[in-house]
Amino acid sequence: MAKVILKKNEERRIRQGHLWVFSNEIDKREDSPQTGDLVQIYDSRGSFIANGFYNANSLIAVRVISNKESSSLDEVIEERIVSAYNYRKSVYANRDSFRLVFSESDFLPGLIIDKYNDTFVLQVYSAGIEKNIGVVVNTLQNKLGAKNIFTKHDEYFRTLEGLPVEDAVYLGAAEEDVITDGKLKYKINFEKGQKTGFYFDQCDNREYMGKFCKEKTVLDCFCNSGGFGLHAAVNGAAQVTFVDSSANEIENVKNNRALNELTNEAEYVCMDVFDYLEKCVAEKKKFDIVNIDPPAFAKSKKNLPKAAKAYEKLNRLAMEVVNEDGFVFTSSCSHHLKRDEFVSVIRAASIKAEKQIQLIYTNGASLDHPSLPAMDETSYLKFCALRVKK
Repeated sequence: MAKVILKKNEERRIRQGHLWVFSNEIDKREDSPQTGDLVQIYDSRGSFIANGFYNANSLIAVRVISNKESSSLDEVIEERIVSAYNYRKSVYANRDSFRLVFSESDFLPGLIIDKYNDTFVLQVYSAGIEKNIGVVVNTLQNKLGAKNIFTKHDEYFRTLEGLPVEDAVYLGAAEEDVITDGKLKYKINFEKGQKTGFYFDQCDNREYMGKFCKEKTVLDCFCNSGGFGLHAAVNGAAQVTFVDSSANEIENVKNNRALNELTNEAEYVCMDVFDYLEKCVAEKKKFDIVNIDPPAFAKSKKNLPKAAKAYEKLNRLAMEVVNEDGFVFTSSCSHHLKRDEFVSVIRAASIKAEKQIQLIYTNGASLDHPSLPAMDETSYLKFCALRVKK
């Protein structure tokens, strides 16, 4: 097995549990490792640290997969997938759909697997996982009863890793399905849906928000397939307004609402959320509860100042259209915007909106999205519940 020798002291972060070796931390490479190869990582004194997947094309030169010097890679991959499954079933016993593998957080670097009943949708952002995809497919089929296995890659991250962006079908086909998040049903269209088809990371937060919605008027912004608004409805909301700029997502909301036989009043608005909120401010239209769950505004660190201003404006508008003593539920999935920074943005928004706010709850992603304390990169979602006063 080829070796990667680190510069002096560069092993500290890895020994503390971080799973990435950056290219500028490497002193030398022995035996000419190729992209996708499993390599051994050594410190500058010649002591073994870990095994990892090598990539000559990426800033992340090695992704750690094992700290044991000799281990069967096939057995490691299989054991970790099964272990990840067992954990999910322990916390979501009544669900058959969830994020099964969350990359580094499940010690399978560069591999995301979302489970939809017996359909498994993969995103692969590691050349080493790509090279060993057969082991992943065999484990899903033989250990977890997969009938459909295919990829729905994010082009941005595949390109960063120097991997081709084309998707692949490994088993079965990418057909429609109906899943449950434990309380509500959703129709999943794998060809038209965003990401892998559904955002599992907000499942716990949707359920939390639902507790506040009985007999309330609710505005669900960036509603996507309707998760937050549907949870409001099933918890007795008097009226829910769903807003999204995608006509396809608005149709999904209508279909999911019918699927769950929800009969409370609903309004559907296909419009830019910022424009809609400004329209509500101008018309003095208000709601008891406002939920804002936007896409990531900061894809990279250099975009952070611009993104922070967008988050501030969005939260200010949300506070301006909520009734006194109402609630704003606000999220950010931008990894580069840290939790404390997000709270600062919310505070700045409240000052501009001339509102007093109480922060009553904070959370991250759902339980099927664990994070590693040693890897800040594995924690990205911020969810805050606010009570808004004049």
